[in-house]
Amino acid sequence: MPNSSLPPNVQARLEALTEQFIRGVEQFLGYPCNARFDYRPLYPFLSYPLNNAGDPFIDTHNRLNTHDIERQVVYFFAELFHARREAIWGYVTGGGTEGNLYGLFLGREQYPEGIVYYSEDSHYSIPKILKLLRMRQRQIKSTASGEMDYGDLARALNGRRDAPAIVLANIGTTMKGAVDDLERIHAVFESLSLRDYHIHADAAFHGMILPFVDRPPVFDFQAGIDSIAVSGHKMLGAPVPCGVVLAKKVHVRRIARMVEYVGSLDSTIPGSRSGLTPLMLWYAIETLGRDGFRALTAHCLETAEYAVERFNGVGISAWRNPHSPIVVFPRMAEPVLRRWQIAVHAETAHLVTVGHVEKRHIDTFLEEILNHESDHPGHP
Repeated sequence: MPNSSLPPNVQARLEALTEQFIRGVEQFLGYPCNARFDYRPLYPFLSYPLNNAGDPFIDTHNRLNTHDIERQVVYFFAELFHARREAIWGYVTGGGTEGNLYGLFLGREQYPEGIVYYSEDSHYSIPKILKLLRMRQRQIKSTASGEMDYGDLARALNGRRDAPAIVLANIGTTMKGAVDDLERIHAVFESLSLRDYHIHADAAFHGMILPFVDRPPVFDFQAGIDSIAVSGHKMLGAPVPCGVVLAKKVHVRRIARMVEYVGSLDSTIPGSRSGLTPLMLWYAIETLGRDGFRALTAHCLETAEYAVERFNGVGISAWRNPHSPIVVFPRMAEPVLRRWQIAVHAETAHLVTVGHVEKRHIDTFLEEILNHESDHPGHP
């Protein structure tokens, strides 16, 4: 609706952006961000400068915050990831990369001379984080499915048994949705008699999938991890990037410092943090609940299986890892991939069947691929 109080050029620009996004979301298949959400009941909170600076578990001088809401979000994820409240700490982040930065930072503070081991299918932010933290590193090979090659991990660890191991475990890789096997990682440690190690789990996307499927792989604190990062804007959906990081309190105590200006401990990565994103995550948790998350997960996985069957049915090789809505297929028909905002890497492409993706989207996308291949045989 036009707003008569706005200058005409501002109103026109906003209307154009609205139309752009309405069209864009109908062809948004390649990235793991659910565009189906409704946070309108939270609109009144846009009128307040909500700032969650400091430790969410300590009251600060500034009362315009949602620390109490943030604590509820952290406790929800603590229960989801099988952590004991008295032993765990966490906060709402700006997204998965910040959560990974925090987990690896804790690993460095525990083992300053440690070496980080991560697979070649890890998120692109990991090498950047390690450069920022100036941590020694060793990239591990991946299998065709995207999972870590545990034989290569064992060889790498065996060559540096003098240094503590900091392992970045992928709980759903970016392109293929592969889950690194924590039991096998621990078995490698045991076989080499390694006792000094820290495991951070990057569960940005699949951290909100695996808890809601039958017989998931063990991936969280009951599997012996030290920290975990999960995104909030991916499976749940949110208008701004957000996430949650959880870590054992014993690690967080090494970095926390008292700041008189704030009246709290400085135990997070940023100083000021959004007070709105904890409210959004809390709202999603309260309105959907575990049953809603389970239904959402089932919808996403059913649509993913439909996509695999449709692709294979017309002769295009497609597959997905267990419990993953990431559908992998060969890179082709570049104009179609760009129009549908499909993520690509080398010769691989993928689509992601998050909440807003329906079977009709899969049908239309596939039809466009087939029409392009028919009109341009042998050309991308």
